[in-house]
Amino acid sequence: MKLITMFTGLFLLGTTVALAQVNNPKTETVKVFGNCEMCKDGIESAANKKKVSKAEWNKDSKMATITYDSKKTTLSAVLKKIALAGFDNTQFLAPDDAYAKLADCCKYSRENKAMTKMEHHDHSDKMNTATKMGDEKNKMDMDEKKEIKADEKKAEDHSKHVDQPMVVKKTEIKQTNMLKPVADNYFLLKDALVNTDATKGSAAAKKLSEAIAAVDMSKLSEKDHMAWMKVINPLKTATASIATEKSIVKQRNLFMGLSENMYILIKATKLAGTVFYQHCPMANNGKGANWLSKEAAIKNPYYGNMMLNCGSVTEAIK
Repeated sequence: MKLITMFTGLFLLGTTVALAQVNNPKTETVKVFGNCEMCKDGIESAANKKKVSKAEWNKDSKMATITYDSKKTTLSAVLKKIALAGFDNTQFLAPDDAYAKLADCCKYSRENKAMTKMEHHDHSDKMNTATKMGDEKNKMDMDEKKEIKADEKKAEDHSKHVDQPMVVKKTEIKQTNMLKPVADNYFLLKDALVNTDATKGSAAAKKLSEAIAAVDMSKLSEKDHMAWMKVINPLKTATASIATEKSIVKQRNLFMGLSENMYILIKATKLAGTVFYQHCPMANNGKGANWLSKEAAIKNPYYGNMMLNCGSVTEAIK
């Protein structure tokens, strides 16, 4: 036991020392596409350079935390190396041949393709050179690989007299709105509760659960991804409970918490056009409860025909 404890302590100490070896550290979090633990090894190996840069990638969130020496390299240079290893990211697309060499389990969906241009300013800040990456028609050849290495070397050579790092003009990767079906099915559930129909409420909640499960986080924009991560678990829990619940009263009680998390999501992502955040002061035993609607007209999901028009619009989300 003492031996195991000693080994664990040495391992943690070694990890701490390795982190400390990156001088002038700057840490940024960016999206890098991949699927599995093998991808994690490939991404981190591509980014890691002794005393210069290192990365930690999460396969669930698809987010990489990159720490680098800001006087020796840039985030752009690290992301270029990751792209050369076959992994698309928020700045660069991997060359097709690099992607093709990935193991089958690592071949993530590549529906979002864009051209990325890089501008590199010299110490006079007057001259720019642009490098194209990710063009499907032209594979990245050895000259481009050499150019990337030259960029890194130039950053190192100029680190003593260049205050401004490489400036990257980033083209946003177009994202398919994977979250719209979640909003659409939420509104169907709300309508079922307005009509006091527990059977349709269960069916709508089941469809909402399916829409939540179908969201591919790798296709979300970074902004939408962060919002989704905050609410995904409570959304799953609430919808699963409503789907199996036969009591309209209990469905409505569960709908209160579901609506609060849907408000957080829709407020952050603006994914459903104009949405009205509405409030009933009588619901929840007089404590009040909220819901979301595509129409400004009040149709109360907590009381249905008993108090159909009880409530008010508290916010229009556009």
